[in-house]
Amino acid sequence: MQNSPDRQNTQAQWDDIRFFLALARETSLSAAARALAVEHSTVARRVEALEHSLGLRLFDRLPRGWRLTAEGESLSLQARRVEDEALAFGRAALGVADLRGTVRISAPPVLASHFLTPLLAPLRARWPGIDLELIGETRAANLSRREADLALRLSRPSAPGLLARAIGELGFGLYATPAWLRRAEHEWEFLGYEDSMRAAPQELWLEKFARGRPFALRSNDLATLHQGARVGLGLALLPHFLGAGDAALARAPGVDGPAPRKLWLVLHPDLRRSPRVSAVADAIADLVREQKSRLAGPEKVA
Repeated sequence: MQNSPDRQNTQAQWDDIRFFLALARETSLSAAARALAVEHSTVARRVEALEHSLGLRLFDRLPRGWRLTAEGESLSLQARRVEDEALAFGRAALGVADLRGTVRISAPPVLASHFLTPLLAPLRARWPGIDLELIGETRAANLSRREADLALRLSRPSAPGLLARAIGELGFGLYATPAWLRRAEHEWEFLGYEDSMRAAPQELWLEKFARGRPFALRSNDLATLHQGARVGLGLALLPHFLGAGDAALARAPGVDGPAPRKLWLVLHPDLRRSPRVSAVADAIADLVREQKSRLAGPEKVA
């Protein structure tokens, strides 16, 4: 006996719907697999299982990707509502939790590794029941989708509904080995971001300052540029907390860097009621305030 449509619909588990939505957004198995951190064969298998349980073809398998059928388009709207409810349920659960559990923090990679991590020991001692996940990433984590509970960002979020507060400023300076700084300025060579990061305000300042002088190295990774400066590849525009604390580097004399960038602490409003998320957010804000001079750096250098 065949299952009725109602019985088939009850068999569609949330996990299968999650795979369906990821593939609908990404349109390829490989991209959906990366988003879900699984193998592409798992995505295909779960979506096909959902199609079988519903008795519907949700995707057309095309050479350039998977495209939603008319039925898939219709169901994707309902699936997104299911996803929103599931995510809201998860955020509400955090709101009734105590000071135990995991708090996931997204931050720019070098800020996570070289600034936050060395300062976390007192926080851990204060709340031993809170486990921290500190994710260094250049992209903006989607807080509505619970990719992180908190985020540190260098620009105010444009997504609606998020809570953001400016908790400090991040200053930049031009740093290099003393050998480079003894050269004439017209001989200077620079280390900067590659194309994907060249719209960053500090990179725009560096491009203007260089005035056509060579870039010996470009990268999307600030830690790589820092290491390049340390081994004498050229001059790099670095956050003061990174450059000023490195004995191998000195700040270029007479060069005022770009305007400091505001540091924003961002969270979803549903998580304000979570004791552990609220506690970690306040602790990070306090850490940034305590390290104000180290982050902002001196306004001018002789």
